Amino acid sequence: MSNGDDDPADASEEADAADDAEEAGGAGESTDPAAAPTLPDEATEESLNEYLDEIAALLDNAETEADLDDVDALLDDAEAGIEEADLPEPDEDDEDADDPRGDLEDRVAELRDAAEEARGPYAQDVVDAIESAGATLEETEWTVAGIDDAAVAVTAFVEAAADAVDDGVDADAIEADLEGIEAAADDVETDAESGDDTAAEDPIAALVAALDAVAAGVTEADLDPDDDAETIAALVEATDDLEAGLDDAEEWDDLETHEQLRAQGFYDVLGHYKDFPVEWSALKEHESRGNVDMILLALDSLTSDFMERHCLEAFERMGKRGKTEASVEELLGRAEKRDQFSIRILGKMAASEAIETLVEYVPEDSNPQLQKATFKALGEIGAEEAVQPLADALVGDDTEELVRPHAARALGLIGDTRAIKPLADVLADDDSDDVRAAAGWALRQIGTRDALETVAEYADEHSFIVSTEGEKAQRSLDAASAAA
Repeated sequence: MSNGDDDPADASEEADAADDAEEAGGAGESTDPAAAPTLPDEATEESLNEYLDEIAALLDNAETEADLDDVDALLDDAEAGIEEADLPEPDEDDEDADDPRGDLEDRVAELRDAAEEARGPYAQDVVDAIESAGATLEETEWTVAGIDDAAVAVTAFVEAAADAVDDGVDADAIEADLEGIEAAADDVETDAESGDDTAAEDPIAALVAALDAVAAGVTEADLDPDDDAETIAALVEATDDLEAGLDDAEEWDDLETHEQLRAQGFYDVLGHYKDFPVEWSALKEHESRGNVDMILLALDSLTSDFMERHCLEAFERMGKRGKTEASVEELLGRAEKRDQFSIRILGKMAASEAIETLVEYVPEDSNPQLQKATFKALGEIGAEEAVQPLADALVGDDTEELVRPHAARALGLIGDTRAIKPLADVLADDDSDDVRAAAGWALRQIGTRDALETVAEYADEHSFIVSTEGEKAQRSLDAASAAA
């Protein structure tokens, strides 16, 4: 500001100098006019390197976002100067030849990267880090101890954020959100010890809500990267500590397999650990008690072929007793990969959820073993949707003779009267006595008078296995007549 005693000539000279500096810099208001580099009119490799050296010095001294904006603007000028400069082109036949233009462009790119790295941090960086921590909380499978560790990390972060942003973060409101965390974590621990997996309150949800409240407070504070640099730096440090705390919190993946099983009570059914392997002993006990979830836990946790086989055999022996939504989902996933053992178990469970998948395997002529397992499973399930596909397999030219009896028996197990006609046709005309006998057996399982009479006609059949079915059908008819 003038005090009235300045020489007008001096003032004019100062104004001219300021105008010249502004024209030379042309990059932003914060650049010191005396320090702003000037791009020469006819730039050479040497002058352009000197120009970039001056920009690098300005970058080293940059203290504000405006300073960095000036650096970016000067780099724009440098790029334009490099493009317009008459620089020697490298010899295309010489890989080691100098490339002045390329070297200068590389320097500009490096300076741009350095300028970008010098920016910030910004309040949005803090908000992004908080949201990332919330996602970690929700997506991680924590142990009970891990939930406690996470609660400590979040609580410490909330306090640090409240200290950093006095006006922007309502610590009292967030503290109210956090009041239920410790109690909820205690509920989780108590429920884990008692076997109850339905906690009254979700501590993770409370932690995420607290982080959301802090993120909202930081956004509302509208922090400026220059004026509030210290505040943002404190928040960044707090988010770093939060991330480190969550990294250190105990996850299920941090535990050894036997520790996970012990933590979830898998071994609690045993009075001792003398049998080897102890997991097998526990598995047999869970099977006898019908503890489907524990068998699934073992199947998921124990990766040996030995234990996998025994887990699946446990489900096979349990049959319908082992059918739950979770067990069917597990076995169906395996069946979709054409695992025949799992298909067989789904049949034992009478899992109607598997019908759609299994029907697709009925025409798999190239895999007879898969067909056999599928036919039997569909029969045990009683899948009426499979009647026509099985009838087609019963007489298909490409279906192996050893497979077609299984199709007939599956139709008998389903018991749908629509199968009487195709079974009767096979009984009358098929060249294989094994297939004919299976058709006779299937008709007896359907058990209507029409079906029984069809089979009884073959009581004097030359084939022993076919005549046996006919005789049994005749005895069923005689018994029904006598009862009437």
